[in-house]
Amino acid sequence: MDGQPFHRGELAAQARAGLNSRGAGIRSFMPDQHREFFALLPYLFAAGRDAAGHPIATVLTGEEGFVASPSPTALSIAAQPPPDDPAMAAFAPGAPIGLLGLDFRTRRRNRANGTVTTLTDAGLTVEVSESFGNCAKYIQSREPVRVPVDPAPAEAFVGLDAEARALILRADTLFIASAAAGGVDISHRGGQPGFVAVGGDCLTVPDFAGNSYFNTLGNLLLEPAASLLFIDFSSGDLIQLQGETEIIWDGAELTELAGAQRLWRFHSRRGWRRRAALPLRWSEPEPAPTTLATGIWQRQ
Repeated sequence: MDGQPFHRGELAAQARAGLNSRGAGIRSFMPDQHREFFALLPYLFAAGRDAAGHPIATVLTGEEGFVASPSPTALSIAAQPPPDDPAMAAFAPGAPIGLLGLDFRTRRRNRANGTVTTLTDAGLTVEVSESFGNCAKYIQSREPVRVPVDPAPAEAFVGLDAEARALILRADTLFIASAAAGGVDISHRGGQPGFVAVGGDCLTVPDFAGNSYFNTLGNLLLEPAASLLFIDFSSGDLIQLQGETEIIWDGAELTELAGAQRLWRFHSRRGWRRRAALPLRWSEPEPAPTTLATGIWQRQ
């Protein structure tokens, strides 16, 4: 990309962490290997802004090949959120969108952020303005199996109910949607089960060593609103949350969890449970070596 690939929030987060990145891997187009990668996936993680402007995270599914790339700056997605998905209103022509392709089988992941250009009953198209890869750190390997499903209507709840807390406490994976500077992003976070602490309606999540881009924390510095997505890999259930965040840059609390370089808190305001939303079930996870080097919270 020409010029500076980072907005002021990302630059401020890098400076606060004492790190910097030239963003050499960030492009304004998708290289061929990324375009081919997206076509291999039976699911795609996505983020947008809802009608109130709040980030919302979701996941789209289809047969392998439901995502195609007709050009280095375009993606065609033969799917859209169902009507009861709280993210549905975020998918409209002209709206910003963040996409994350992550293959749990191989731990590969690539990002493609841009703008929705068309939306029809058959799916949507996206004009890509930012493309980059991420490393395989903290991704647990899983093998998916497609199953028939009969999704239940979405169930709304306030804060965190007991069922949501139980899923979060055993989770080894989450996705966070954030937004700032006119764009939207969705990112993966992983760790051992218990890497997310739960206290009432507040989650505390460690920030482990990553690519030094600080896309998520940079967005949160400018706009603290965020959305989290948790998956029950054994049932296909989803939990989508919206709330506000705060970043903990230093202090004694960081020593409570091995590998944590920073922490962020998420104060859940509202959520949705979508039972059997995914037509996929996954095998037991094989933790990434980097995951095994991190710790879990002892206080829950």
